Amino acid sequence: MKTLRHLCCLIFSAVLALAALPSPAEPSLAVGELAPHFSGHDQDGRKWDLSHYTGKRYVLVYFFPADDTIGGATEASGLSDNLFEFKQAGVEVVGVSSENRKSQRHFTFKYNVAFPLLADTRRRIADAYGARMDGDNKLDRRISFLIGLDGRILRINKSPDPVSQLKEMAIAVAQLSRKDSL
Repeated sequence: MKTLRHLCCLIFSAVLALAALPSPAEPSLAVGELAPHFSGHDQDGRKWDLSHYTGKRYVLVYFFPADDTIGGATEASGLSDNLFEFKQAGVEVVGVSSENRKSQRHFTFKYNVAFPLLADTRRRIADAYGARMDGDNKLDRRISFLIGLDGRILRINKSPDPVSQLKEMAIAVAQLSRKDSL
């Protein structure tokens, strides 16, 4: 009982601390704009390139602050748990953080992450998408971009509950896919 109370106090303190952080700058991108091209290497050293998917699949690019954190683990696990639905909707999922490949490899193994995580150690991808706070070296925001078949941004998700929002994105894509096939 005492441990549970202690855990609740820690979680409450963490929520209060997060609420006190300065809010991140708005991303410079908007729905309808052409998504910036990017490529990188995933946790296994394989090259991943956005242009490979343009015209073939929708792409969900989600930025997360760090590997092996409560929020990062929850988000990655939620996406992995729903990966089948994303694939069915024609959505390729890719995560981006400023962590290195070794850290990401450990993270994917520990949490059974079933999609590529790109190591953006120089923060070039994050900067192109406006995914970090001004002057900060870490990706302090959880933000996702759904990129359409034409390479344009269809949706931007800045939700504190990214998994449910991302699932809504997959449903929206499935509906678009059905309309396109009619």
